[in-house]
Order: sequence, then structure tokens, then C-alpha cells
Amino acid sequence: MSYQFSSESVSRLNKLLEMFPDKRSVILPGLYLLQKEQGFVDREGMEALAEKIGSPISLAQIYGVATFYTLYNKKPVGKYHIQICGTSSCYMRGNDKLEKHLCSRLGVELGETTPDKKFTLEEVECLGACGYAPMVQINDAYYENLTFEKMDEILRGLT
Repeated sequence: MSYQFSSESVSRLNKLLEMFPDKRSVILPGLYLLQKEQGFVDREGMEALAEKIGSPISLAQIYGVATFYTLYNKKPVGKYHIQICGTSSCYMRGNDKLEKHLCSRLGVELGETTPDKKFTLEEVECLGACGYAPMVQINDAYYENLTFEKMDEILRGLT
């Protein structure tokens, strides 16, 4: 069975298609809507998006965009998607130590999801908060100037 966008997302996609004369402009927000609905971007969802946007946009173009950007999850992630910046400026401020702490605390390696599907831990490229490292992004929220204690408190608060 192919993926079906919700009626709300179809409405939003239609508004985007009206707003942007160049259909390529709808690919990024369309992938965002897909990910918001199902938590990740898969082939069936990309096929549905290509069909919704229509010619001249192809599945190959949508796939190319989805695989280029790390902000699109290509597989299911936990309820809380913890992303740690892996660039050198954050490394110099201790993100490598925070990363090891999180792996130990959650009992997973980078790229893995806890058995209860609550947390996925991933290293990503620059999150744009170099001056506030060590930091993580959890879903859509940034947490900055972290210590092990602050990180543990944040984890305890996530239900």
C-alpha cells in the first residue's frame, strides 16, 4: 500500500504549490511534512510526494534532496531524537565527552535507538551553536552549555 498524506498535509502541500511557481521549491517543505507525519522519510512517502507535486518533479529528484540533507531521517527514530554536533569546534568544547556519556547512559551506540524506542542518538554536522557547546538538539529543541549533570536532568524530564 502506498503512503497517503493526511488531509491537513495535502492542504498545506496545495498551498505550497500555489505559492511557488517553481515546483522544486516544494520538495524541502514537502519532505518536512512527510517526516512530521510519520517520523521519517521513506521511499513510499517520497513516491507520494513526487505524485502530489507532479511533473516535472521526479522521485529521483526528491530522493536526491532527502539523502543530501541530514535533517531527514531515513529510518524510524525514537520518540526523542538526540542529535550531537560532530564538528571540530564543538569537539574542542567537549561534545566528544558528552557523546560518550550519552552512549553510556542510554546503553546505545551512535546511530542506534534504545530497545524501548524512546531515544535515538546520532552525531550530525553543525547545528549552528558553536559558541554554546557542548550542546545537543532533541527533536526541535536546543540544549546548550551542557554538563553531564544538566544532560542527565534533561533526560529525566523526557517522558
